[in-house]
Amino acid sequence: MATLVLSAVGASVGASFGGAVLGLSGMVIGRAVGASLGRVIDQRLMGGGSQVIEQGRIERLRLTGALEGAPVPVVWGRVRLGGQVIWSTQFFETVTTAGGGGKLVKKPKIKEFSYSISLAVALCEGPILGIGRIWADGQEIAPSDLNIRLYTGSEEQLPDPLIDAVEGAGNAPAYRGIAYVVIEDLELAAYGNRVPQLSFEVMRAVNAPTGMTGLVQGVALMPGTGDFTYAALPVFARDGSGTETGLAGQVVDVADMPMNLNSPTGLTDLEAGLDALTRELPHCQSVVMVVSWFGSDLRAGNCRVEPKVEFPDRAAPDYPWSVAGRAARDTPQVPLQDGQPVYGGTPADASVIEAIAALQARGQKVVYYPFILMDQLAGNGLPDPYSDAPDQPALPWRGRITTAKAPGQAGSPDGTLAAQAEVADFFGTASASDFTVSPGAVVYSGPEDWRYRRFILHQAALCAAAGGVDAFCIGSEMRGLTQIRGVANSFPAWPRWSLWPPKCAPCWDRIPRSPMPPIGRNISAISRQRATASFIWTRSGQMPISTRSALTITCRCRIGATAPTMPMRLGAASIILTT
Repeated sequence: MATLVLSAVGASVGASFGGAVLGLSGMVIGRAVGASLGRVIDQRLMGGGSQVIEQGRIERLRLTGALEGAPVPVVWGRVRLGGQVIWSTQFFETVTTAGGGGKLVKKPKIKEFSYSISLAVALCEGPILGIGRIWADGQEIAPSDLNIRLYTGSEEQLPDPLIDAVEGAGNAPAYRGIAYVVIEDLELAAYGNRVPQLSFEVMRAVNAPTGMTGLVQGVALMPGTGDFTYAALPVFARDGSGTETGLAGQVVDVADMPMNLNSPTGLTDLEAGLDALTRELPHCQSVVMVVSWFGSDLRAGNCRVEPKVEFPDRAAPDYPWSVAGRAARDTPQVPLQDGQPVYGGTPADASVIEAIAALQARGQKVVYYPFILMDQLAGNGLPDPYSDAPDQPALPWRGRITTAKAPGQAGSPDGTLAAQAEVADFFGTASASDFTVSPGAVVYSGPEDWRYRRFILHQAALCAAAGGVDAFCIGSEMRGLTQIRGVANSFPAWPRWSLWPPKCAPCWDRIPRSPMPPIGRNISAISRQRATASFIWTRSGQMPISTRSALTITCRCRIGATAPTMPMRLGAASIILTT
């Protein structure tokens, strides 16, 4: 209506001016101007009417990497491959309609088109161990975001059920000997409504009994630190970056910081790692599980051994961090260097129990390994027991824990009662009766004694709360401590380790699972310098492990009613256990 009225008004006004511009009379120019203004007004008042606006429609499907007669790659190890499309459906069009309607003002109706497709991509000659990371147009995507099925390329694999359903029963090839993936209903909107360039991380083992895949029977679960590293469930903490309004109108922090989701698989770090272990090392049967607390000083009498936290300011409301009864806010933070933690924190007690259960659920024997990390930084102001330096070395090795002055240094208490007292202070006074163990929980009621005995007994109690482990390693690499001598040329540290089973029987009797597997049939002790000794405790008692030279010594023994005895010397060695 406004278009008609204003065009007439414009023609009248233009005619009153008279004359012409570029051969057009004033009436014609006035009518055009008035009609344009009226059209704008009409659109504002009446809307776009019933006109349909279409978005995102494509005319045909374009596939890349689908060459007939392309060679089949043969790979070993871990390789990134693009693959070849060997089958696909027609693209499936989905139409979403929005808008429209309105009584006085008509709104435009908008149709949005989106597309999906199902396809199979051949990777290489099989069989393969599996695939890891996936990229689409160069951007990594999580496998959990895809409806994907993997066929490893065995000679027994069957046709994919989707291909069989689309092509008809009996018309779908099994592609035996070819490793391939089938991606079902891949949404194409994020890739401009086209099939993206896909590439896959393919893992294939060397098909030989002497290859690593066939030989490795035991691994170490590292690094043994991280506040929630061992949690089997996703943990989210508040980091202050997001807020939301509570029921009472108050502003609260949102727990949106993932603490243990650091892989594109969408799984927790523990589950992703165990999946990789099962896939890549199928013959692995034993896992050394490392759990770390922190030592504060190389002087045994001054050394506190306690848990520390990486992020004391982050609160996980559904999974609060707690170790040995201390919450994150009450626990010292690991040292910072250039504003960044030098270590991860001690794994939460609940996560340790979950990790033991997860390992055992996958058929792994668990060798529990309590570990001490020294956390002194440069310029720590702690006297060095091995020299006259005013500071101890930065992040030293725990094997250098010794007396206030190391043996051989001037003024060393080595060989005296004072040395024995320093060793006693290092071990502390915690006892097994200070711990109450129940399934999934450990409660400590003893003195505030952050020393070695409390550290080890707490770890033993965690193992008991988890239902038991297969072996428990203590004393590893404590070279300096074992070299300390007391009066009469005694070694005061040794009895404190060797007498622990009867002393901590209330905890220890619950640690081994029954029946106890034959731990120790294959124990390799690799000595770097001189030899050292560690202890493996089993239901039958204590088994000392030692080496006497710089050679690799493999001990094959059977644990019976009496633990085997071997000559021991002191020194530095690493213990690698396989069952």
